[in-house]
Amino acid sequence: MSDTQRIPHTQIHEQVSCSTCAACCCQLEVMLITDTGVPERFIDNDEWGGEVMRRLDDGWCAALDRDSMRCTIYEVRPLICREFEMGAPECLEERRGINTIYR
Repeated sequence: MSDTQRIPHTQIHEQVSCSTCAACCCQLEVMLITDTGVPERFIDNDEWGGEVMRRLDDGWCAALDRDSMRCTIYEVRPLICREFEMGAPECLEERRGINTIYR
């Protein structure tokens, strides 16, 4: 799909909070490097055999609730997700590309 066919996401706010998050980081590949209790149904293997969070055909994390755009396994989310701080420079960088993520 070309950029001219994408529908821009109009709910991106400058201030990042739980209510304005938009789950941009849920499009990133998440390696499972510690055991936090992620249910097996959300685990996949990458091409090198490492464990990663499973992503669905749309590219979003399988643990993401598509209606609320919130994590369904928040209490047992992977370490990388725990360390990806909302509003941190890495978060803001991902948000800059959000207009091309939503279709």
